[in-house]
Amino acid sequence: MNFTNKIDFEVLVMVQDANPNGDPLNGNRPRETYDGYGEISDVCIKRKIRNRLQDMGENIFVQSDERSVDECKSLADRAKKNEEMQKAQKDKNKKQYAEAACKTWIDVRSFGQVFAFRDGNVSVGVRGPVSVHSAFSVLPISVDSMQITKSVNSETKDKKSSDTMGMKHKVHSAMYIIKGSINHQLAEKTGFSDEDAEKIKEALRTLFVNDSSSARPDGSMEVCKVYWWKHNCPMGQYSSAKVHRLVKVTAKVDDPKRFEDYEVVVDSLPDLVLEEIEGI
Repeated sequence: MNFTNKIDFEVLVMVQDANPNGDPLNGNRPRETYDGYGEISDVCIKRKIRNRLQDMGENIFVQSDERSVDECKSLADRAKKNEEMQKAQKDKNKKQYAEAACKTWIDVRSFGQVFAFRDGNVSVGVRGPVSVHSAFSVLPISVDSMQITKSVNSETKDKKSSDTMGMKHKVHSAMYIIKGSINHQLAEKTGFSDEDAEKIKEALRTLFVNDSSSARPDGSMEVCKVYWWKHNCPMGQYSSAKVHRLVKVTAKVDDPKRFEDYEVVVDSLPDLVLEEIEGI
């Protein structure tokens, strides 16, 4: 089933006492813009989408180490196990190589991928139709930090080691907005289908299932709403920027702590079909 018409989407996420995306260059504090707004990188969001697709039984090329299901230790190893791709590489057929990769892995035909390995004679770049923006908070965030300690030695020693272990950071309460779109022209090139789009939508709705950690305890990250717009033509009758501006979120109180503390207004455009979905 081919991909029919352009799609835009927007996801409202509530964060309560969690670190949605730590910055390794800033002591793993929650990412912030220069003016104090919280940020979740697009790479982080796509990692979570991949994990959800993998949970749904889909084949994923960019698997995280702890979620690897094929015993491959690298992306190069994973590509070498694909017979069609190896045949195309011997023939130096880049088009066939890309088609085989897109057919095998849903994240390749969704997000694209660069295949450039040292021991290969073919370098192939695939542009994917699904684009995801970095997410930003509606209001500037407040970050709480605490010092954490350990009560046992990591290694056997004659005396007890220092208790100091490090710092832990969390966002007290904030709403983040994820925006994205699915391009028809690129979907045709990778073989991305309407069925694949439905899987992406379900992954967004359940984005934080099986994603808990000490930095993000269960229930601290919640998808509240998914807005899914379908255009009436392949190229789309409106720009993604214009569609994303349809959702206007404002705080109803000075210190919003719950989703109900925000007012969400969704405008409409002629011939643009909106599906509003509750998060899990």
